[in-house]
Amino acid sequence: MRKLDRIKKKNVVNTRNLTKKQVLILTLGVSILAQPLSIAIPAVASAATDTKSANASQSTQEQLVRVYEEMITSGAKRVDYKWANKTGSGAEQSNVHVIEVDLTNPNVKLDVMNGKTGAITGYASTGNMVKNSGAVAGVNADYFNTSGKGVPMGAEVLGGTLVASPSKLKGMYAFAVTADRKPMIDLFDFNGTVTAADGTVFPLAGINKASYTIEPENTYSHANAMYIYTSAWTAPRPDAKESSTTPTEVLVVDNVVTQIAENSMIPGTPPANGYILRTHGKAAEFVRDHLQVGQPVTSIYGLVSQTTGKTYDPGSLQMLVGGHTILVDEGKASAYSRSISGISGTGDRARTAVGYSKDGTKVYIITVEDSDNSEGVTIAELQKLMVQLGVWRGVNLDGGGSTTMITRPLGEFSAGLTFPTEYGTVQRLIPSGLGVFTTAPQGQVKGIKASGSGVLFIGQQATYEMKAYDTYYNPIDPGTLTPTWRSSNTLGTFSGNAYTAQKAGKTTLTVKSGSGSDELPVEIVGGDQLAQMSVDVSSPVLEQGKTGTISVEAVLKDGRKLTVPASSIKWELRGFKGTISDGTLTINSIDEGAKAGYVIARYDGFSSVAVLAAGADKKFEDFEQTTYPITFSNTNGVVGSATLVAGLSENAASKALQLTYDFTGGSGTKAAYAVFNTTGKALEGKPSAITLDVLGDNSLNWLRAEFIDNTGKAHLVTLAKQVDWTGWKQLKINLPADEMTYPVKLKRIYMASLEDGQDERALAGSVAFDNISFQYAALVAEPPRTTIQLVVGSKSAKVGGVAMKLDVAPLVIKGTTYLPLRFVTEAMGAQVVWEPANKRVSVLRGDKLMEMWIGREEFLLNGLLKESEVAPITRSGRTLVPIRLVSEQLGLTVNWDGKMGTITVE
Repeated sequence: MRKLDRIKKKNVVNTRNLTKKQVLILTLGVSILAQPLSIAIPAVASAATDTKSANASQSTQEQLVRVYEEMITSGAKRVDYKWANKTGSGAEQSNVHVIEVDLTNPNVKLDVMNGKTGAITGYASTGNMVKNSGAVAGVNADYFNTSGKGVPMGAEVLGGTLVASPSKLKGMYAFAVTADRKPMIDLFDFNGTVTAADGTVFPLAGINKASYTIEPENTYSHANAMYIYTSAWTAPRPDAKESSTTPTEVLVVDNVVTQIAENSMIPGTPPANGYILRTHGKAAEFVRDHLQVGQPVTSIYGLVSQTTGKTYDPGSLQMLVGGHTILVDEGKASAYSRSISGISGTGDRARTAVGYSKDGTKVYIITVEDSDNSEGVTIAELQKLMVQLGVWRGVNLDGGGSTTMITRPLGEFSAGLTFPTEYGTVQRLIPSGLGVFTTAPQGQVKGIKASGSGVLFIGQQATYEMKAYDTYYNPIDPGTLTPTWRSSNTLGTFSGNAYTAQKAGKTTLTVKSGSGSDELPVEIVGGDQLAQMSVDVSSPVLEQGKTGTISVEAVLKDGRKLTVPASSIKWELRGFKGTISDGTLTINSIDEGAKAGYVIARYDGFSSVAVLAAGADKKFEDFEQTTYPITFSNTNGVVGSATLVAGLSENAASKALQLTYDFTGGSGTKAAYAVFNTTGKALEGKPSAITLDVLGDNSLNWLRAEFIDNTGKAHLVTLAKQVDWTGWKQLKINLPADEMTYPVKLKRIYMASLEDGQDERALAGSVAFDNISFQYAALVAEPPRTTIQLVVGSKSAKVGGVAMKLDVAPLVIKGTTYLPLRFVTEAMGAQVVWEPANKRVSVLRGDKLMEMWIGREEFLLNGLLKESEVAPITRSGRTLVPIRLVSEQLGLTVNWDGKMGTITVE
């Protein structure tokens, strides 16, 4: 049984020092689409005319709040909720996404999707399954063995045909819809027989099943058993090694035995007009005694309920897909039918479930997001929110890294990812899904919809589109409809359908065509919403002619992480002259005497800095002439190799280090290592970052490097949280330079798979490494140290023993000592800029940029918003700052002698 445990991949932002007030962002403004209204062309209705507000009062309890609703197609809509695991402070927030399907609507149906179209074996992403099957929405479904053949564990009825039987496992419920459109959730067994020409009957154990261990007997599934395999099974059938049974197989074509392979397997896959019987032990004896080539044979099979004993002909079911434990029964949280320990039941994970209403008219397809903006839920919390949604009976589907929802937005022709998976935008490959399909005919134009980004930055230009949909909420080409756009206020301007944001705030964009219109709420992010901003430069080396990528990321006070577009940034370059264009920084020349270069990004009063310094990128290893040993090592029974291989890149003669691994053996956390020079290969100097080319295998495993410093301490550096790509990719990772005692060695590079969620990642594969380099940069020299001596109330001072006069004497206010900013910072070797319009002071010293505002206790240090108990003030036209705050933030020390009233800054 696969397990859903995994590493939590969250970046926790500590905002305790960001603001004195805790702010909880709970809901967003939304639109709700009601039932379709008949309307004739050319009059065009609006998405807004089919909407109403959703708010907290619509929730059944405080924990679940509806925030968004949109039609997918006639009879199916997407509804988003916010879930809080408790009321009050400290509550964990999770995003819940539901597809509601109205089974009374004849224009919508549910069916199973498979990884390989027309087959029960094979893997695909949920998005590809939706696309290939023609569905308008879908989620991942049944559990599966990740080391198996890409076949679900449970039963499957696809379009009224039984293509897989349930595994004999305890408490594995399934979800089904009958041919007369009634939902049900039940435990099912398989019931089938094979009848020979002489009338002898032998029971079938299942259809299209991989080998597994039967519960609770703990016996081999294929021992003394007969299984039937149809053309839907395209993978190799279970052989003697994987099933611990030697098969005797029978090929049946048009209900006639055409071949018998005793103690062996029939080559190829079953034909469309026949099937293969795979037998062993007593079943093989039946074949020898009663089946002959040329004689007819009959097979009959179906499903039977474990709870009622009722038998089901597959034709009486529209669809059926397997699941896990039952979660809700008769509108209440149910006792688990199966242990939840193997699916991280008590941990916060992404979840997938399905249930239906008491009257059986509505199906709820439920997913819970686990991402940077959503906590995920426990199984117990999933039960509670399902009850609040109105689920009468519900079952757990595969969750964790498999949880994926794909929906088609209103007016769009293509479906897309509804929310991030646990791997971000990467969708895990799975064998089966639950799809929503429309059977509606082409309708008349019903309405239009504004489509485009709902979040912008000042200075950003975004293009918006008008979509159209018919009376069945299916997309149609807007054709000759001509849209006009406008904004509800003066925060930005339109040019055609291109909107340029000019001021922070909230606006509403409106599109009109004929008598139809629609509104789209847009948020323009202001600098006062930011908690942190960072500038990332691919190469921090200050060198004439050097180029590198540059980007700006922001973290908002509500936790959102956004990329700030280049068009919204005002750049300042100090210490060098250069250009920034299309995400590329080019250094044209270096100012005379400059020891460092500063790239300062400013956005609406917020700033951050990247520091460049003299240095170099030095090649460490390209594996062309390696003269030291590179060996393989492992943990917990892992097997593999570390070898130099040619031909992995475009240059056939070029060599790379290939690391192969097999995690299928052993238990616990596993790792496969490529070890450099037995104890490690020494690095020159004090590198700040590593770059290397990696040939990925899309395994989703963890790629790391281990460095050993001069004290013998190991430093583990994550190169990639998940290897989620194939082909070559260059990685750049900063080293924990402030934690290392140099010199250091690179000991090994390795692939790791922690025990939690291990079966959600590939258990075997290979990656390769080439062109390893280290960056030596950003070692900005501190200004010369000096001692500043001042006396409270006196304009006399000493700097390095030299007497100087101050314009304003130091003073003490409520226990805080204030000094003239310009004098102190210039004496400390800092650059100071005063901006009267913004009442902002910028202090640049070494590798630190500190910015403060008159009267504001908030300040910025290298793009991180912090808060102090004191703020800069003005006296006699001069700016005074809290000396201890400024000095200590810039790396200096302050000594205060209360008896003498003297201040010493060093």
